[in-house]
Amino acid sequence: MKKMKYLTALSILLTMVGCKDAPKDKTVEVEQQGNTEDISSRFSIEVLDDEALQIIDPKSEIEVLASGFEWTEGPLWIAEGNYLLFSDIPNNKVYKLDAKNDTLTYLHPSGFSGENFTGKEPGSNGLLLNQKGELVLMQHGNRGVAKMNATLDAPRADYTVLVGNYEGKRFNSPNDGAFDKAGNLYFTDPPYGLPEGMDDPGKELDFQGVYCLLATGELRLVDTLTRPNGIGLSPDNLTLYVAVSDPEHAVWYAYGLDGAGKTKSKKLFFDTTHLIGKEGQQGLPDGLKVNEKGYVFATGPGGVWIFSPEGRALARIHTGQKTANCAFTPDQKRLYMTADDYVLSVALK
Repeated sequence: MKKMKYLTALSILLTMVGCKDAPKDKTVEVEQQGNTEDISSRFSIEVLDDEALQIIDPKSEIEVLASGFEWTEGPLWIAEGNYLLFSDIPNNKVYKLDAKNDTLTYLHPSGFSGENFTGKEPGSNGLLLNQKGELVLMQHGNRGVAKMNATLDAPRADYTVLVGNYEGKRFNSPNDGAFDKAGNLYFTDPPYGLPEGMDDPGKELDFQGVYCLLATGELRLVDTLTRPNGIGLSPDNLTLYVAVSDPEHAVWYAYGLDGAGKTKSKKLFFDTTHLIGKEGQQGLPDGLKVNEKGYVFATGPGGVWIFSPEGRALARIHTGQKTANCAFTPDQKRLYMTADDYVLSVALK
């Protein structure tokens, strides 16, 4: 993970994160000072297909909303409160970014409830809401999928484990998830949260899985992949997209679904393996979201890729950072991106 970095205000940006008084369980812990590096020079929007012009304006500015974290992940827009939640995995926290771009600690601990975690990724990763509007977290350190036992407006680090093992063996470190319309939860389980990763002596499963936790409580194994990561569903819930963050096989897959946690087909959606390690191509296939028209916004080499539902690359949002995940506002006119130690945003059409 990256070490804490600090940033001065950028002239092309709106407002950097501010510090304000808050209750003790929501203490501001992010500062902005010191580094004169202007990261805005790395930002650009590349149109690969004219269809992208229906989705994004290539002249849109990418804005830095907050910085100074360790590794940001799991962005989730909360419509009722008009704020963004995101994970900082190494710091074992969920932060809240409000409409004024003030950043508060929202949950701590977020992914590991014990003591003396020896790895680099103890915290929560993916964040999502279930059908009841409850916060569900992919917890690295606790190696499970959990629900927060509190309302969104009164958060509390108290969790109920929804699922923590497959056939009696503990998960590796659940990473990202997506609910379908029936309340079934699809999620991925790579080894990144284990202290020693793939070689961790505490690893109980000999594979990395994609799962479906049915609303009935039944758990199904959808597929096994080398490094399953980001996951998302098409608007009709008949296609499941999964990112593979393997530098030797940096791809996305598309699965045809039967609506009950089982797959009918599997095909290669897009392959970026040839870009890994090249200049300006930081990162691997990671988090993804699908908008209401079926366009896939997927973080990968260089930033965020925009794909057609058929797997045609339409545009790239170059962030200049290893970019972890993204999230929409409810009207889907703004995209939030977690990139290294930053939180960024860009306007969409």
